[in-house]
Amino acid sequence: MQRKKECVAMLLAGGQGSRLYALTNNIAKPAVAYGAKYRIIDFPLSNCINSGIDTVGVLTQYEPLELNEYIGNGQPWDLDRAYGGVHILSPYQAKKKSSWFEGTANAIYQNISFMKKYNPDYVLILSGDHIYKMNYAEMLRAHIRTGADCTIAAIEVPLREASRFGILNTNPDGSIYQFEEKPKEPKSNLASMGIYIFTASKLFAYLETDEQNPTSSKDFGKDVLPAMLNAGEKMFSYRFAGYWKDVGTISSLWESNMDLLGEEPTFDISDPDWKIHSRSPLAPPVYVGNGGKLDNSMVALGCEIDGTVEHSVLASNVVVEKGAVVKDSVIMANTVIKSGAVVNYSIIDENVVVEANATVGEDRKTASGIAVLGRNITVASGAKVEGGKIIDKDYKGE
Repeated sequence: MQRKKECVAMLLAGGQGSRLYALTNNIAKPAVAYGAKYRIIDFPLSNCINSGIDTVGVLTQYEPLELNEYIGNGQPWDLDRAYGGVHILSPYQAKKKSSWFEGTANAIYQNISFMKKYNPDYVLILSGDHIYKMNYAEMLRAHIRTGADCTIAAIEVPLREASRFGILNTNPDGSIYQFEEKPKEPKSNLASMGIYIFTASKLFAYLETDEQNPTSSKDFGKDVLPAMLNAGEKMFSYRFAGYWKDVGTISSLWESNMDLLGEEPTFDISDPDWKIHSRSPLAPPVYVGNGGKLDNSMVALGCEIDGTVEHSVLASNVVVEKGAVVKDSVIMANTVIKSGAVVNYSIIDENVVVEANATVGEDRKTASGIAVLGRNITVASGAKVEGGKIIDKDYKGE
């Protein structure tokens, strides 16, 4: 007798994240560091296990090496299961037609055999580039209660930003009567979160049909969801009222990190009832020297602070030497800010050296934008990186 899972999750994690520029030159967007000790992909993986979903296919494509290594066997998320657990699903060559994933729907279609292996009643589709805490089990119960063929998680956004999203127009009971992908003139501000629950048999049928359509762009938002709606399938929204951030841009990534700070943070990441799991590096405790100052900041293990750190987020093994100042910034692992250097309103990637007396970024109140340094580079002593500038190679100044 075939064993089965009630619900299987499929996590789309192959995106390039081009709007993060230097931060995703060599890694996929879901592998980008966040909140001192996490990576973006920690959130959907943790949401899955906290929701009781223990079978997750992670679909990778762009620069997958670091993401694959980070996920490993899934042990940090309790997803190292003998039956189920987490599986990395990359594009592959088969006897029949196969190729790189051509769109979100095509990526799921190419992995139908993985899903069918578990004979699920329902399939949960997730994006790997959002920061949020969500109980998918509650969404699944709503899907079953309404008898829906597809349920779309949705959140209200400012109307001025609605054209960036797929917009749901719904009846009072939550049923969807119209879906518009990034409309120029949105009729509502109820935005799709890119989280879908499908009744499995319906999903498989529509993926097969979409794959045979030569004019389809093989995308859920542009093709599959409108096709289901046009065919009269039962589609419902599931309203979400918690914190949710699409960290696909430099500014949104910075803002989401800053949302972790303060006595009453906008996003509470330390909730013991909804733990966010991660693969933590081995590192000693944080060291703050006699002259060090640490104010309203989040600092991971291994950091050495002999300078000043204010309103910032520092990942593991960051060194801030005596006389150095870090303010309003996100600093990723193994970076060194040397004596006399000033880092202001910036995001600095891993393994960067900011040499003595260099300046990166400008005061947030007057800067033209966030300064960004890609990984594995050095900013020379005395050099100045202006606000809004993006650097992805060693920089000696102009």
